[in-house]
Amino acid sequence: GMEAKASARYVRVTPMKARRVVNLIRGKQAEEALAILKFAPQGASEPVYKIVASAVANARQKANAEGVSFKEEELFISEAFVDEGPTMKRFQPRAQGRAFRINKRTSHITVVVATPSEEEGR
Repeated sequence: GMEAKASARYVRVTPMKARRVVNLIRGKQAEEALAILKFAPQGASEPVYKIVASAVANARQKANAEGVSFKEEELFISEAFVDEGPTMKRFQPRAQGRAFRINKRTSHITVVVATPSEEEGR
């Protein structure tokens, strides 16, 4: 099978929330994954949607470059994971002159799409 990947780094969404979204689509057909993300209520689904769309586009480019026939319906999400990016630390003023630490976390999200390989008989 052929595979292509796309990733977005420093996405302003908590890795924990991003992972919830990514777990929804792991192993799904690419088209189905996009449909799920489009209507998922989570805020993280929009950046993930863009990454999946980008991975599909990358696969199409790659197929064109290699002169292989490209069937979008065969693409599935073979890998999807979220790594933690740098945390931005902010202070939130609170009552009585206290300051509260707020961690604005960032994520690196990676999605790999692939066509099933003949050997595996997916």
